[in-house]
Amino acid sequence: MNPEQMELTIGWLYPTLMSTYGDRGNVICLKQRGQWRGINIQVVSLDQQTPAEAMHQVDIFMGGGAQDRQQEIVMRDLRGIKAETLREKLEAGTPGVFTCGAPQLLGHYYEPALGQRIEGLGLLDFVSKHPGPDARRCIGNVVFELTASPLAQELELMLGTKPVVIGFENHGGRTYLGNVEPLGRVVKGYGNNGEDGMEGAFYRNAIATYSHGPLLPKNPFVADWLIQTALRQKYQTPVSLKPLDDTLAMQARDAMFKRLALLT
Repeated sequence: MNPEQMELTIGWLYPTLMSTYGDRGNVICLKQRGQWRGINIQVVSLDQQTPAEAMHQVDIFMGGGAQDRQQEIVMRDLRGIKAETLREKLEAGTPGVFTCGAPQLLGHYYEPALGQRIEGLGLLDFVSKHPGPDARRCIGNVVFELTASPLAQELELMLGTKPVVIGFENHGGRTYLGNVEPLGRVVKGYGNNGEDGMEGAFYRNAIATYSHGPLLPKNPFVADWLIQTALRQKYQTPVSLKPLDDTLAMQARDAMFKRLALLT
């Protein structure tokens, strides 16, 4: 089946409450790279007014960062049938990117610097804790090599080299993984907690990461993997995307790598 005959729906989780540090750029990038290939891409907002049934139509989930207060509001809404529907979709292999505050919602809980513990959905086996209002934030450019399977292997076939992600992190919370695979190995920056050298988590086809930046414009191959995976999941057939001219994106990545090398 020709990708130009296909369509995808991006479900943007709580865009007015969870979209800090340019996370909107991930949605824009994903939509544009699909449209450049002739794929019909629709973006739907999944917010407090959205019924749970709308999640059934989603082919790719996108979730961004948020402050603690906004995170609490989201968690109060993302309960019951909404939580179960999201769980079913992710378990079935629906791909997505969950950035900063969004993956904290998917874990067991998040303990803010002040206030009550925020219970998560328990979809991913990890916990997140803020060490306190006086603790140093994990902020700055972050570089990590993707190691999660099969994501890393599929991207290596696509790229012809090991996939390396560059982004920007800014988080007070620290995430500690349980029985869930890390997304990658930190080359520069803090990653999940600044202690164990891990960044993010990967489950089924869901990417959890502290990398803003935003992530997808800086790493367009990840956007292409999401599109390809979503099409494969939806239409149950192998899909090959035609390449795009990413010269400018690659030049920007090279410039950042050189700048970071000078700072080490």
